[in-house]
Amino acid sequence: MHNSEIKYFLAVANTGSLSAASQQLFVAVSAISRQIQKLEERIGAPLFERHARGMVLTDAGQILENHVRKSMMDMEYAIAEIQGLKAVRRAFLRIACTDGMAFDLLPSLLTRFRQTNPSVTFFLQVGTAMQVSEMVRNGECDVAFQFSLSPERSVEVLASYPASVMLLMRPEHPLAQEQDIQMADLQAFPLLLPQQGTTTRQLFDLTCRMSGTFLEPVLSCNNLSTLYYFLLQTPDAVTACSHFSVLYRAKADGLMLKPVLRNPLTQRTLQIQTMAGKHRSAALNHFIDFVTDELGRENERVMADLSLS
Repeated sequence: MHNSEIKYFLAVANTGSLSAASQQLFVAVSAISRQIQKLEERIGAPLFERHARGMVLTDAGQILENHVRKSMMDMEYAIAEIQGLKAVRRAFLRIACTDGMAFDLLPSLLTRFRQTNPSVTFFLQVGTAMQVSEMVRNGECDVAFQFSLSPERSVEVLASYPASVMLLMRPEHPLAQEQDIQMADLQAFPLLLPQQGTTTRQLFDLTCRMSGTFLEPVLSCNNLSTLYYFLLQTPDAVTACSHFSVLYRAKADGLMLKPVLRNPLTQRTLQIQTMAGKHRSAALNHFIDFVTDELGRENERVMADLSLS
């Protein structure tokens, strides 16, 4: 199809009449009419219903309009993507996450990403699981990281990784060498837990109820860093988290993770999410590719260390 045919077709579809399209394009009505007729002959179906008050798209006309507009949008995205390749190093990305990702995982990922993309800037907003989900659905962030127990509406999951709740402790802890830790075994030690309502706490409390065990934490907090540093200063303490939450710090600080292989502690994933149907910039795609490669590699390393791979 010729560009002029499509141009005139869209003008008539937008304005609703040949005369209005003529005024908009500064082209004679007869010229526009001839191009529309040629397009209809080429397609083999009328594109407009012609009325005294104007022209209305037929079903065939609506189909053509939808495809033409989609093609134009795809072309704009392609151009933006090509231009964006040049601007990756000047990009600004908005990230949302829950507290478990803000302590160690995302600071480490952002630092590593900026080693090769030093001019990329970020805005990181930390919220509850409900707040992060709303930010994704409302388009208030470009990408989100959070632990998930169930599918989210209007959310596209770009990557997902098993994120079981594990126990974090010192290597010399009395439970460190136990092959099968029971929930009741934790009663003898200072227990540190995230606040109620988090996915870690929900799964931990549910597992306790299923095993008939009551555990009272010596410290409950909505900030993982507080639990972590309390643990570092309390040799026999234990806390619960995902290996992703301490992916880089635990090993560096001489701590160890112990998996507890029983439901429901294993029924959770770490998801990288974005708003469904939202266009992603070249910089965002570059960041997501980096993160998924890094997380895939580090996840395999931890699973091998824990003999779970």
